[in-house]
Amino acid sequence: MTFAHGTTRPPGRLDDVPGWFPVLDQTLFDWFLGHQESAGVRGDLLEVGVYMGKSAIFLGRHLQDGERYTVCDLFEGSAPDDANRAESTKSYGALTRQTFEENYLSFHDALPRVLQGPSSVVPAEVAPRSCRFVHIDASHLYEHVYDDIGAARDALLPGGVVVLDDFRSEHTPGVSVAAWEAVLTRGLRPICLSTQKLYGTWDDPGPAQEELLTAVRGRADCHLSVQQAAGHRIIRLKSKGMRAPAFPPSRYASGTGAATDRAPSWPGRAAAPRRGRTRRIAADLLPPVLTRAIRGARPGRDPGAR
Repeated sequence: MTFAHGTTRPPGRLDDVPGWFPVLDQTLFDWFLGHQESAGVRGDLLEVGVYMGKSAIFLGRHLQDGERYTVCDLFEGSAPDDANRAESTKSYGALTRQTFEENYLSFHDALPRVLQGPSSVVPAEVAPRSCRFVHIDASHLYEHVYDDIGAARDALLPGGVVVLDDFRSEHTPGVSVAAWEAVLTRGLRPICLSTQKLYGTWDDPGPAQEELLTAVRGRADCHLSVQQAAGHRIIRLKSKGMRAPAFPPSRYASGTGAATDRAPSWPGRAAAPRRGRTRRIAADLLPPVLTRAIRGARPGRDPGAR
């Protein structure tokens, strides 16, 4: 059995899973998803680009009964073009689907639906207007991000939220161009910015912004500013020693208290729902010929079993 980066030690806490998922974004994911749930919003979840599974594991805690959770990544598969192949080899050469699945099953009873292939397969596999939350963290190349944003727009329900990772990093100009182009010419409306991610919607962001401002004002651990740009009100947030929201330890955590020293939930959100034990299907998309194989994931099974 192998886990992240080829080690034999399974993750005991979410922090043990390699990846880039800052505490502020964990808190914002928790708030947006919990806000939807407390408002009775139902819809599927989608993550494009999963790496070792850190944010995917977090998202999986918010899957409600009857909803579908889909993730998409190349893993060790073939990239669609030379530029994407070079990017994948340089930054994600150690990533395998087995590592992702083992990490995910350390925290959950069953896998999400897994699409192994380029993000261009998403529109054919995710129904239009079916998702309440979409997280895009895949290729940093402009052409791919442009298409991923379009896929998110088509997949989202009215009022749904899209999150774009790396919208401002100096090494990801393609994401920056595609993100702000979507704001200026494609109808995307920003809700807020964290240090790493842009949170937006294709509907009126005002109600969510007002409730977010109410939740944030008065917190000593979060810097808040509100700015105007090109006719958009944009909330900017920055952590000041913020602690991560509570997250249960994995089935491999040693002892007790693996999820202690965590911050309480923000005001105005419900507690994360407990996932049912309904079996879910993981689908394989193996380019160039796309085939499907049904994989079962039994509660409590050995994550190393194939």
